[in-house]
Amino acid sequence: MTLRLALPLLLAGVAAPALVSNAAPQAAPIVADTRAEDARLNAFLDAAFDANVALSPESQTALGLKTNYDRLDDYTRAAGEKRMAMAEATLAEMRAKFDPAKLGPQARLSYRLFETQVERSRAAYKFRAYGFPVSTNGSPAGQIPVFLINNHRIANVADARAYIARIGEVERVMREVAATMRDQAGKGIVPPKMVFKPAREDARKVISGAPFDTGADSTVMADFRKKVGALEIADADKAALIADAQQALTGPFKRGFDTLFAVLDEIEPKAKGNDGAWSLPDGDAFYANRLAQNTTTDLTADQIHRIGLDQVAAIRREMEAVKAKIGYTGTLESFFEVVRTDPQLKFPNTDAGREAYLTEARAVVAKMMTAAPRWFHRLPKAKLEVRAVEKWREGTAAVAFYNRPAPDGSRPGIYYTNLANMDQVQKIQLEGIAVHEGAPGHHFQIARAMELEGLPKFRRFGGYSVYSEGWGLYTERLAKEMGAYADPYAEFGMLSLQMWRAIRLVTDTGLHAKRWSREQAIDYFKANSSISAADIEREVNRYINNPGQATSYMIGQLKIAELRKKAETALGARFDIRDFHEVVLGNGAVPLTVLEEEVDRYIAAKRA
Repeated sequence: MTLRLALPLLLAGVAAPALVSNAAPQAAPIVADTRAEDARLNAFLDAAFDANVALSPESQTALGLKTNYDRLDDYTRAAGEKRMAMAEATLAEMRAKFDPAKLGPQARLSYRLFETQVERSRAAYKFRAYGFPVSTNGSPAGQIPVFLINNHRIANVADARAYIARIGEVERVMREVAATMRDQAGKGIVPPKMVFKPAREDARKVISGAPFDTGADSTVMADFRKKVGALEIADADKAALIADAQQALTGPFKRGFDTLFAVLDEIEPKAKGNDGAWSLPDGDAFYANRLAQNTTTDLTADQIHRIGLDQVAAIRREMEAVKAKIGYTGTLESFFEVVRTDPQLKFPNTDAGREAYLTEARAVVAKMMTAAPRWFHRLPKAKLEVRAVEKWREGTAAVAFYNRPAPDGSRPGIYYTNLANMDQVQKIQLEGIAVHEGAPGHHFQIARAMELEGLPKFRRFGGYSVYSEGWGLYTERLAKEMGAYADPYAEFGMLSLQMWRAIRLVTDTGLHAKRWSREQAIDYFKANSSISAADIEREVNRYINNPGQATSYMIGQLKIAELRKKAETALGARFDIRDFHEVVLGNGAVPLTVLEEEVDRYIAAKRA
């Protein structure tokens, strides 16, 4: 990519040159050619990235590689220790081998970002025992089947054998997960009470159906049978592979799930309640770290809480205006209830209703893709699909989320939507969610980053929640400029999504720093939002299980919007929205401080 630099400005107070002078003309300053050193740093960082990926068979597969194709990841604490040690060693080596002063602007930024990444990892590593491997945000019981279905391609018999081996690896993985959970419990770190029931229910769905019982094929068996069925091999060879997969499922795979059920049964009585991070050992320090990690700022919990309250008030005013446009004369709270309950604002709770939702979501994505060239210089090359969350993980899956594509194009970007109960799904939010998770939201940022040329891999494939989620939320409002939300109900739906993220600032900090109860957070959500009761509970459970992450959305959005306003004001008629979006997206994911520096550089270059 090309980086435009600002020209040096004349210093104030320097006398103008004489009109006639016998002095020899000054030579233009010599700019050092840093290309060789830049390439050397990129090669060094890519080698470090590859060494890290070599520790993760699942990451290798996600990147389209078939190395260690018969293995799942190491889920032990020792694996995390090895990664941290490797990162520290790489940082020390980079500092010894490279001088930032001898690098070009983009390589210098890579140097700085790698330093930042390791320093952030070091700070978070102090709290490595705090992450729950099984929660309402997911567990290996659902994540591994999703990984096999979406990532493990079967092009030949060897690939099929590798798939069977991975089925067998589940027993080891579950032993490692159980050991981690027991270790955590020994330290007083136990998942909240509300985790256990949905975690069990979703796990049981994975082992329902053939070959576990007499029903139709279970989800993994169906996937394996379909992929093997497409191979051009003898029917007898297909039958042998299917028989071996069935044996692996009823053997080590099932034993692995039994191990998971046993540790959940063992630990559940130790669960104290559904409290925030404050209830954990050294919980305040843990939460402060989580806020710093997720916002890339030094904002305190109190400051974020106040920002949230201000945003809730501001969005309520916007909602009142749209409500008046709709023609509803009752209170905002009563309109929330209309949105929750009016059958006309819902899809039928049937398979046909689900398909209708997916069809409309795909239409929104197509509309945004058509409009995009007027707002973006470059669109992602990767394809984007819209899919419903699989039945067997609806209970622990988020309302909607995005899965990145494979770099080689073998897997598209996927916008997943949870359609478990269509009575709880709001038609008016469909456009906003499709924009955020699909186009021009996460797909335009995550898929585009993977396609950036000249950047080391850790920048193309890495991320910061505040940047990526901030971008997704920013595009919800951008979409209105691009032609979305022609219907005022759809605009209200977009505002309800904005309100959702503002509420997160209040409830996340309330739960983890101000000792709010789960019920208190749910009540605040309900009082200020039209979101369904089921989604509210799912959201609050998510915040409890993943402290701080939910604050990243609006903190990031507010910064991007602030920087756009800054550029518009400074540049006036010279402002081009496509240029601004290229500055935001063209460097990959960065902390907010770096993003501001890049926008300032863009402004200076335009004004020079």
